[in-house]
Formats: sequence, C-alpha cells, structure tokens
Amino acid sequence: MRSESVLDYFVKPDSPIREAIKRIDQGAQGIALVTDDEMRLIGTVTDGDIRRAILAGKDLETPVSELLAERVNSPYPKPVTAPIGTEPSELLRLMKEHIVQQVPIIDNDGIMVDLVSMEDLLPGRDLPVQAVIMAGGYGMRLRPLTEDLPKPMLPLGDRPIMERIIEQLRDTGINRVSVTTNYLGEKIKTHFGSGQDFGVEINYVEEDRPLGTAGSLGLMDAPDEPLLVINGDILTRVDFRSMLTYHQKYQADLTVAVRQYGVSVPFGVVEGDGPYVKRLREKPRYSFFVNAGIYLLDPLVHSYIEGNQELDMTDLINILLEDDRTVINFPVMEYWLDIGQPPDYQQAQEDVKNGRI
Repeated sequence: MRSESVLDYFVKPDSPIREAIKRIDQGAQGIALVTDDEMRLIGTVTDGDIRRAILAGKDLETPVSELLAERVNSPYPKPVTAPIGTEPSELLRLMKEHIVQQVPIIDNDGIMVDLVSMEDLLPGRDLPVQAVIMAGGYGMRLRPLTEDLPKPMLPLGDRPIMERIIEQLRDTGINRVSVTTNYLGEKIKTHFGSGQDFGVEINYVEEDRPLGTAGSLGLMDAPDEPLLVINGDILTRVDFRSMLTYHQKYQADLTVAVRQYGVSVPFGVVEGDGPYVKRLREKPRYSFFVNAGIYLLDPLVHSYIEGNQELDMTDLINILLEDDRTVINFPVMEYWLDIGQPPDYQQAQEDVKNGRI
C-alpha cells in the first residue's frame, strides 16, 4: 500500500527544475522523486542536485531528466533504495554509507510506496553544529529605526528579527547559539537572556569595538563542531540541514551561501577588441552569485582568526583560498532577504504579514 504523503514528492522526467523545487519545498524532505506513469521510480532529484544545477547556470525550465542524465558517470548513477520491510538499522546504514538523508521504499515491481528520512528514524536529533548570530552592527542605513534598537531587535510582526532566526535554528536542531554584540547589546541580552525561554542555550560574545563579520569569532573558544554563522539581519528559509550535508559532501573547510542576483543594463553594450566592434548586445541582463551572509565553518578555520583583531568574512575566505583550503558555494533557492535598508524592512514586514516567512 502506497503512503499518501509520498505523492507529494513525485515529478515526471519532463517536469522542469522549477517543479522539482516546488515539490522539495512542499515535502520538506530535501528530495523529489522522478517516476513514470505507473509510479515506478526512475531517479531522484535532491536539494543538492538542484543547487549544483543553479551554480552550473541551468535554467529553471530545464527538464529534470537532464539532471538524471548527468548522473550516469557519477559514483551512484542509480538512486539508493530499499525494499518494503527493510529494518530501520539497515536504512540508517544505507543513509550513512551514501551520505543521504532519505531512502525511497519500493515494491518488487520498482513502484514507489514510501519515503523514509533520517528525521523519521532519529526524530528530534540535534544537528552537530553550533550557531553564531552576528548582532553587533550599528545599522546605520536603517536610521532612525535603529537609534534606540539594535537592528536584530527590530520587530517583524509580533517579534524581533533575531527571534525568528533563533526559532529557525532551534527547529533545525541547533541548540547552542552564540550572539556577538556591540551596539546596544544589553537590549539583546535583556530580551533573550540565557535562551531557555526560546529553547536554546545562548552565550554572548561581547566586542569592545567592532571586529568585522569574522573577527569576533576569535573571541570564542576553539569549537569542536562546525560553526553556522549568520548575520543578524537575515530573514530566510534556508535549509540548514541541507547546507551541512552539502558542506560534508564536498569536505569543505568553509561553505558560503550565495544568492543569484541579476543586473539589467539599460543601454546597448558594445563588446570590442581595441577599435574593432565584435558584438553589440541590446540592454543585456547579467547574473551573478552574491554573498548571502550565511556561512558554515569547519573547526580548523578558527585557527586562521586571531583574537580581538578586526577581520571580515571576505578577508577570511581569501586567506583560506591563499592557503589552498576548500571553500565552496551553497546556492540559496529558498526565501532570503537582507534587511539592510528601509525598503528591505518594509518588504520583510509585508512578507511576514502575507505568510511568505
């Protein structure tokens, strides 16, 4: 008998990547299941597959069959599956061996009947990650709103921005949170205290002067787990579990979340070689990946940060690259908003009111 909920994950081979993203978002398991008309499993499209496709410049209207075709020469060209009746211990072994978070369950005819996730087998498990919320900035671009409140304490609906960030971390299974403070830091401490009322353990890292977006990490003890660092003015639905899986898959030292950003040029662009015109593009649109203000750092990265020295995250990334460390991009395809200026704050208010976040 097929589980009704498994239908939420189904897409056809000719479905566009955009539809797979929708299914992944609806199912909240980080996977879409590609089936034929008889519901036989053809392949899977994971959260990571789509993020890699975005980095490769794939259009969201590209059929998912192209993503499956690219797996032919990979170590695992076929999806990891298990037959009906497989013991939970064996399912866990498969997930750990193949570094996957889900295993489709199929019958003797290859027809999809269920989907089992790591969360199903280990409910409520903590994520082996510590979080750091950067909350020490002055929020100058949001004045006068930030004259009496630090930016992370600006209200969105019935609660501050940072309370929404902490709620997301807690719901992901991240329970240890450090908060870097400087400007009006006492207001943050008064509201959140030890974190007990919010389901987390909060430790405060006080800057006596601004140390940049990475410098305050040098004031912390060397971590024994990866650090998820997020700016205190970011509103997002990024899947932190998927980010950790992606980070581990590439054995990265630092993973930086990136967001696709387009710029339209309102003029015809002339491309030339010296005095010779080679091409004329009328009002082109260029697309870039920009820093989304969310990072995952392996413990060894802490040794690159000197205590009480100013350092921005961009500088830290360049230092790691110069030392041949592995730094990777993690494309954000979920909701994301950097609340840096009054129009952004207004947009955030509307998104909360309309249920987008």
